[in-house]
Amino acid sequence: MEAQRRGTGWGPYVVPYASFGLLAEVQARTPHDIAPYMLIFRVALTAALVLFFFLRGDYPELRSWRPTLPGAFQDVLLGLVTTVVWVAPYVLFPALPRRDPQTAFRPYALGTTLAPIYVAIRFAGFALVTPFMEELFIRSFLIRYLDVFDTGEDFRDVPMARFRWRSFIGTWLAFTFSHLPWEYPVAAATGLLWNLWLYRRKHLASVVLVHAVTNGSLFLLVALGSGHLHDLQGHVLDLWYFL
Repeated sequence: MEAQRRGTGWGPYVVPYASFGLLAEVQARTPHDIAPYMLIFRVALTAALVLFFFLRGDYPELRSWRPTLPGAFQDVLLGLVTTVVWVAPYVLFPALPRRDPQTAFRPYALGTTLAPIYVAIRFAGFALVTPFMEELFIRSFLIRYLDVFDTGEDFRDVPMARFRWRSFIGTWLAFTFSHLPWEYPVAAATGLLWNLWLYRRKHLASVVLVHAVTNGSLFLLVALGSGHLHDLQGHVLDLWYFL
């Protein structure tokens, strides 16, 4: 059952996204022995917020999804293609800037015994929580709000996947610059691709699925490929900087 409209409607979209971003900044500034616990808290809090709003009856754009096998197959395929788009430049061109290894995810930060649990939580945050939280904010709230912020209209009255240049460019830039500077080129390509996919599929859940497949397959590639895959020069690849 869809919830009655409350106020401006910003809360369910802005609160999880802002909380996630704020806690990420706090985590980046905490000592190494505390940072893993901040990551766990960040994932748990964001997941709880999204679930709370969903159970309250928010996110009608997700509730109305009726997936089909051909459509879901296309979404999964695009997710895998996006992973290639994200990884290939850094494998093919080792001189490209990338994350400082000291700030990358450390799977053994809590010790060998807890490593599987810690990695599973990181995977859940990366492949499940982030796609919902980010797509709800960027391609549901922001893409509609940018079309009406100067008219006084309620963004919830804007149909999903309605194309306007202002919202298209605005969300593309917002998505790109929400990433780290070394990721800007691939984030720009990804943001462009996913915006176009939203207009084609006309349902936010399709883009959430694309995002989840991209992040999930990227995580598995990093976890299983680091130390085993080689670049074109024959050097062993350490891919943990992607996380």
